[in-house]
Amino acid sequence: MTEDESRPATVEDVHELALAMPHVTVYPGTDDNPIYQVGGKSFVFFRNPRPDAVDPETGERYQDVIVFWVASEEDKQALVQDDASPFFTTAHFNGHLSVLLRASRVGELTRDELAEVVQDAWLSRASARRATAWLNAHPPA
Repeated sequence: MTEDESRPATVEDVHELALAMPHVTVYPGTDDNPIYQVGGKSFVFFRNPRPDAVDPETGERYQDVIVFWVASEEDKQALVQDDASPFFTTAHFNGHLSVLLRASRVGELTRDELAEVVQDAWLSRASARRATAWLNAHPPA
């Protein structure tokens, strides 16, 4: 792992990594929160403050939630049930194959870990042809 890959991730890394995936289109969401899509399907987006994601002490809505799609419920649970993980979910996302991450906690991941999450999100939403082509071009190390 290079120094760049092992450094703490940043919100800018989320944008760079999502844009680095093939066939990506970016749509400005409400309040200009970007939505990254592949084949018309979102795989990462910056969420507007919502009543289901709030600070447990103050009740204030989180202003910085990022949504990442995952391939399966098992993948979701692996990310949100690990106490050391910054990922979480809310009742609003029950049955939805995605996990949430506050931008303020992105630095708890390395850039390499974030890259894996973004790539997995893209793979979970890309067509089988596109996913196979990408995986063939990027075999596991």
